[in-house]
Amino acid sequence: MQTHPPNADPAELAKFSALAHRWWDPESEFKPLHDINPLRLAWIERVAEGIAGKRIVDVGCGGGILAEAMAGKGAQVVGIDLSEKALGVARLHQLESGSTVDYRLMAAEALAAEAPSAFDVVTCLELLEHVPEPASTIAACAAMVKPGGSVVFSTLNRNPKSYLYAILGAEYALKLLPRGTHDWARFLRPSEVAAFARRAHLEPVAMIGMTYNPLSRVYRLEDDTSVNYLAAFRRADAR
Repeated sequence: MQTHPPNADPAELAKFSALAHRWWDPESEFKPLHDINPLRLAWIERVAEGIAGKRIVDVGCGGGILAEAMAGKGAQVVGIDLSEKALGVARLHQLESGSTVDYRLMAAEALAAEAPSAFDVVTCLELLEHVPEPASTIAACAAMVKPGGSVVFSTLNRNPKSYLYAILGAEYALKLLPRGTHDWARFLRPSEVAAFARRAHLEPVAMIGMTYNPLSRVYRLEDDTSVNYLAAFRRADAR
């Protein structure tokens, strides 16, 4: 098993590993993930035309918030991550929840080589902006999904508004996230994600934005993709 795959940033892994013990605390640094999880899960179910009974891999699963939720909806879920500490927390929580998620310490590229065309749905949320080569991750996700299967990404747009909202707003003013959580230069425009996906033989299906109202403290899925957004694709070729 690759311990230090090329498409991983040791500093990013260390940053999230240091916070791993707080993953399942809904009032911790991971509160935004807990708050948006129901929205993300419902959208994934919609674009994938249901997930019950389907085989799903959650790439960059962290402590398992989304992975457990998908398993709770009847999916057969594999969760992969490169943080041993985050996976340790995920497995500990699994002892309490009884979740059936199969957690594995491995990179997307490694699983793609081991299990090509093995999954009905691939999810990769809040990861692309943390890896050195997002195109490689997208290609691996495409390789893992079956022809006709769904791949869902979420990430942050790169523009002046996203710097204002996601960096200055979320990390400094509102303190929704720890300072240094994100590097704005690594944010990805929807056109960039779409181009990487197209190269990997993925066809666009849907895209939606996620917004946050600091007064009501409510997240919503809306057409505004200027800061946070989710994008769904379908693998069209039989390879």
